[in-house]
Amino acid sequence: MRALSCYGVLSVVVALSLCKSAAADDTAGGFLDGFKLGGYSSAYLNVHPGGKSEASLEEVSFLLRWEGEGRWRFFAELEQEKPVSWKSGQGLTNDGARIDLERFYLDYNISEQYNLRAGRFLTPAGRWNLIHAAPLVWTTTRPLATSRLFPQSTNGIMLYGAKSFDNRAFEYTFFMEALEDQHLDGDEIQYRDTHGARFAFTGKLNLGLTLMEFTEDIPGTPQFRMMGADFMVKHDDWEFSGEAYQRYYSNNRDGGSGAYLQAVAPLGNRWFAVGRLENFKRPAEGSAERWVVGTAWRLQPNRVFKLEYVGGDEERADAPKGLFTSFAILF
Repeated sequence: MRALSCYGVLSVVVALSLCKSAAADDTAGGFLDGFKLGGYSSAYLNVHPGGKSEASLEEVSFLLRWEGEGRWRFFAELEQEKPVSWKSGQGLTNDGARIDLERFYLDYNISEQYNLRAGRFLTPAGRWNLIHAAPLVWTTTRPLATSRLFPQSTNGIMLYGAKSFDNRAFEYTFFMEALEDQHLDGDEIQYRDTHGARFAFTGKLNLGLTLMEFTEDIPGTPQFRMMGADFMVKHDDWEFSGEAYQRYYSNNRDGGSGAYLQAVAPLGNRWFAVGRLENFKRPAEGSAERWVVGTAWRLQPNRVFKLEYVGGDEERADAPKGLFTSFAILF
């Protein structure tokens, strides 16, 4: 997305704050009463195996939602990426600062089991992509399989809903791209012609299946077909989760794959041990295998401190290694 100055960020923050104040002062009720403003932020430090270090205020995201008494709902997420960063030997900089419109959509409740969404939304693939906000995940680093194999966001339409069965539910999502991204960030991969579906069973054991077709926006690149599976189970503060994806070109050749398995164990006093194994393969980038071991301290439900070490294959720009520490807050 388009990069904007820090003055632009300040203007957005002030505008959103004024909206919230206006809603609070609106004693007559009505449209403004449905608005709620929140957000999250995180900062991190990475000490690479070679000794070089880097740190940044990774993101400041503002979440604006509106829900009235009728069938319409609205949601938007505006994110300031890396407003301030630091590298050993280079000092402070804001060269990587940019504003992203992460989400911006309208929902319409057709009936109890059917909902329609239009706008920009997170691509419903697996679990991590849908709950990727730093305060909601266990590690500072993100599994490569969830960021380099499919589009993380889609501009288009979605039909979704759920059917309950006792303590379980069947959830479905169908989606289709209507407009491809107009701006890219750094080494971000651009996709087009994206469409697919996701099905999930939720309960004590959560299972998901993702089916997608898309094209990487490179001349001569054929369309990809991708299938993904994911799971998550919790018991007495223990958590096990994982995702696996396999892509094929339209001529059935291998188009890349990736997977991760993650385990979380309680240590007491809101401390948790975290471990993860990953593998990733993409024809244009080669393959990588990583492992992550660390800990997370949930000071409060909305605040988390993380410390982890990432090892594995040779370090790459899209697969950093070394010691990571971060702090994230949801507000």
